[in-house]
Amino acid sequence: MNTIKSVEFGFMSPKIIKEMSSIKIEHAELYDPDGYPIDGGLTDLHLGVVDPGLRCRTCGGTIGQCLGHFGYLELIKPVVHPLYGKKIYMILRSICRKCSKPLAHDDDVKQMKNALNEIYKKKKATCPHCGEKQKELEFQKPTSYREGKVELTSEEVRQRLEKMTDEDVKLMKIDGGRPEWFVLTILPVPPVTVRPSITLETGERSEDDLTHKLVDVVRINERLRKNLEIGAPDFIIADIWELLQYHISTLMSNEISTLPPARHRSGRALKTLMQRLSKKEGRFRGNLSGKRVNFSARTVISPDPRISINEVGVPMDIAKELTLQIILTKNNINEMKKYVLNGPKIHPGANYILRSDGVRKKITDDNKKDISEELDIGYIVERHLMDNDITLMNRQPSLHRMSMMAHRAKIMPYQTLRINLAVTIPYNADFDGDEMNMHVPQTEEAQTEAEMLMLVEKHIRSPRYGSPIISGKHDHVTGAYLLTKKDTKFSRKEAAELLFAIGIEDFELKEEYTGREIFSMLLPKDLNLEFKSSVYSSGVDDEMVVIKNGILKKGVIDDDALGEKSGKLIDVMEKKYGSEAARIFIDHLTRLVLDVVTKKGFSISVSDTNLTEKAKKRIEKATEEYQENTDKLIKDFHAGRIESTAGMTKKMVFENRILQMGGMSSNTAGEIVKADLPLNSSVVMAVTGARGSFVNLTQMCAFIGQEALEGERIHRGYTGRTTSHFKRGDIGLKACGYVSHGYKKGLDPFEFFFDAMNSRENLMDKSLHTRHSGYMERRLVNALQDLRVEYDGTVRDSKNHIIQFVAGEDGVDPAKSDSGEVNIERVLE
Repeated sequence: MNTIKSVEFGFMSPKIIKEMSSIKIEHAELYDPDGYPIDGGLTDLHLGVVDPGLRCRTCGGTIGQCLGHFGYLELIKPVVHPLYGKKIYMILRSICRKCSKPLAHDDDVKQMKNALNEIYKKKKATCPHCGEKQKELEFQKPTSYREGKVELTSEEVRQRLEKMTDEDVKLMKIDGGRPEWFVLTILPVPPVTVRPSITLETGERSEDDLTHKLVDVVRINERLRKNLEIGAPDFIIADIWELLQYHISTLMSNEISTLPPARHRSGRALKTLMQRLSKKEGRFRGNLSGKRVNFSARTVISPDPRISINEVGVPMDIAKELTLQIILTKNNINEMKKYVLNGPKIHPGANYILRSDGVRKKITDDNKKDISEELDIGYIVERHLMDNDITLMNRQPSLHRMSMMAHRAKIMPYQTLRINLAVTIPYNADFDGDEMNMHVPQTEEAQTEAEMLMLVEKHIRSPRYGSPIISGKHDHVTGAYLLTKKDTKFSRKEAAELLFAIGIEDFELKEEYTGREIFSMLLPKDLNLEFKSSVYSSGVDDEMVVIKNGILKKGVIDDDALGEKSGKLIDVMEKKYGSEAARIFIDHLTRLVLDVVTKKGFSISVSDTNLTEKAKKRIEKATEEYQENTDKLIKDFHAGRIESTAGMTKKMVFENRILQMGGMSSNTAGEIVKADLPLNSSVVMAVTGARGSFVNLTQMCAFIGQEALEGERIHRGYTGRTTSHFKRGDIGLKACGYVSHGYKKGLDPFEFFFDAMNSRENLMDKSLHTRHSGYMERRLVNALQDLRVEYDGTVRDSKNHIIQFVAGEDGVDPAKSDSGEVNIERVLE
């Protein structure tokens, strides 16, 4: 048996088109008065069938059996293929207008790598073979050629291309067949199955866009034939010929820039061949690469802190609709009979059974009793989705591996899918209306594979950074801080409520418990760890986090212990105790800290940004000093006292110094705000890493400072000024985007305008980067599609070429490796 070594795409010759066709199309009419397809028309039964009750006259098949057959239309005059217009132009420019030989000596042509391109670029005045003088040839997109002052007809173009010998075609490396085939004389007519008609409620037929366009082509072709037969004037023939060219061009593509698109009477542009294939909604990306699937659900997501990170709350309505196929054995037949008796409306029930002979039966309230008695070993029951079934959750855009992970189903009331807040980070999800997809693997192999490789706990650490990506955020961090700060104490009753809620029932009975003692009950007894917390680094707390033998001795648990990337505690739990222990720890901890926040209370108000009068005066003084320094710098600049430096003009040095001074002024204000504000809710969130920062607080309490566009002060606007409210040539602070007020006090109109400019730039940057990175990723995915990691650790392509000797150059998976300084004590443990 011969193997296929290569595939070459080419152009169909008129002969091949005729041979593969089942009928010649001769009429533009589609149906007779009785609604039956006309013989020789565009819905002729030789082209296939789309109506029930009719049989194909080529293969005898009915609808569903017959895939359709091509027909052909003989064009009265040749027509240039619109997508080959440029290639035909290149060939015409490269061959003699008289003898059709290449405009270069044969020996030179043989030595050229890309003969067509090279001859096309080198313009020759005379033919080296016959001595004919060549005329200037112009190309008007998509299909017009002008030689000198005369326009070439499609017939003349085809005649020149026909005269080319096969040897010359081969020499010039013209791929895709004979060049005259690019000028159409026979048009293939696609099967009716490609362009089916639909019957409207009124009984009228609505035809496909392709059929509409083909009707135009056949009608104009017939009109051209009749006009030629009666000897119509040349200008009328030329007009109809040009119209035929237009209709065939828009049949191929209705988005050719130089042609007006063909439209319906309603004004909608027709969707023709190229539009069916290209872009995101086309055949390749829309139907072949991306498919609609069964056994899936999609709805809005909402948070549920009470379920595990590897669970998903599934609405009851979805659970009754999605099914799993269970093969009946002697061990499960009685259980399955119960589900069948429950039927499709009572959960857990069943919707279908599949008999051993392949017959599928729908279970209804009327037949469920009979079906349950009929059940036998080997039958398949399609039962409802139940608790602990494996499902795959996916949020688009799917940007990395953790955009699709396996969760265990937990059937719940109401209409939304529910996930734990800690899992929102890898999905990049929030709860402002986001939707997610859920897929139910149907085979035991698929379920096992998902369970072994895709469960959420297997992806706690990111394969990009090697640090935790499934972690605490926002209220989790705040709650952990409130729980573990020095003065947090709970009564016996409060402690019991907190611990019972997370399943801890065996603990030492005391009248009072510290928050650190309660937190320590979640930790393994042999855990030893020391690190600096965010609160320690910010100077709010003077103690590092110290955990000895599973007891939190010192320090506060915050973002550096629990957060994304920085979560040292989650990192150690996963590395030392495994993914299952890390999952249980995250589940217990997130529930516990949210209960603590609820019990203790945590709220924020405008008064949290109040500064003392003393701090306000210090900020005003710092602002005035900055104003004075910049005024002096502006005078120095106008007086020419600022020197240029290497690679920078005087203006650039001046602007640089103003920005540096502005940065120092903002830093000074930040230090004043940090020292003045008490440890209130807004400060707690900033220092623990739960949300926001002191920069945000400074912009609220003090001032926003210098707005910058593309790393510079704002200069754009009218000629010589940013807005019409300033004098021309004004380069002062106010005129170039300095905002001296904070959000709490409010911005004046000019400041508001400059602040909006900065926000708009950030908005545009984000959307542009998203588009560019998405397109780049798609191209990379397509380019690297045939690469795979083999069992020997090498990366190879489909031809078995080695691309990398070790996957990732070092063979190390960041998500499954440890890094940093060697901890001898931990190794000895």
